[in-house]
Amino acid sequence: MRISITGSTGFVGQNLVLTLLSHFDILEISRSSFKLEVTDGIIHLAGKAHDLKKVSSSDEYYKVNTELTKKIFDDFLLSNAKVFITLSSVKAVADEVDGELFEDVTPNPITHYGKSKLLAEQYIVSKPIPAGKRVYILRPCMIHGPGNKGNLNLLYSLVSKGLPWPLGLFKNSRSYLSIDNLCFIIKELIEREDIPSGVYNVADDIPLSTNEVINIIAVSKGKKATILNMSQKLIRLLARVGDFLKLPLDSERLQKLTESYVVSNTKIKEALGKSLPVSSKEGLMRTFKSFADNA
Repeated sequence: MRISITGSTGFVGQNLVLTLLSHFDILEISRSSFKLEVTDGIIHLAGKAHDLKKVSSSDEYYKVNTELTKKIFDDFLLSNAKVFITLSSVKAVADEVDGELFEDVTPNPITHYGKSKLLAEQYIVSKPIPAGKRVYILRPCMIHGPGNKGNLNLLYSLVSKGLPWPLGLFKNSRSYLSIDNLCFIIKELIEREDIPSGVYNVADDIPLSTNEVINIIAVSKGKKATILNMSQKLIRLLARVGDFLKLPLDSERLQKLTESYVVSNTKIKEALGKSLPVSSKEGLMRTFKSFADNA
């Protein structure tokens, strides 16, 4: 079985190729010179990631996340390939979550990243799926694993340096997604014809608080976490000062570190009829140990 993959050099792509190489013939496709070859399936990972530094132009998101996805999907519809899998994002429908995020939520993305992903989703679902073909749109939450970059690295660095975590009084709950679980799900979708086409949230089973993540990092380092219960009012005041003085802790970063964002994985698990292979805590432990190995 031959599988074409776009975005194979990215974080998800590199890990996915390693997972699939022993099962399929993998053809890595360049975004700049995409040409559909004779293939049985297409996994579209190429995209413009959310720019946390806010230096990207809005046009870039739509050019890559929307228009490129539309082109590749159109090529799939005209090809002999049987399965199409594309990576969207939970941010295509919600930047903030009240309760638990399900697939049938009314979309309300705020950023150009989320809006560009939603437009791609809407284009795909607007097209009839030819007989014999399957189409999957995956909405992952925060993905982590070897080679991962982002907020988890910042938390890891803080604990590694022995610095205390001062936000112990902030209670939250967040969903994470181990790269191992994502690769497992994609492999299942390729191989099995009994899983219905559709949109699926992808997340690990158990949401975790930031305090729990801090403790997992400490355990991975053989340390004891130092979590301080500083006044929330004081922390918010310091964050507002950070807004003006451009300090590492500002209101936006405080929001990201302490907000809740719980994603339901019920639909994909029921479709698979299987448990995910890696628990939430085990996946994070693997990620943090990989940080130490590459330090």
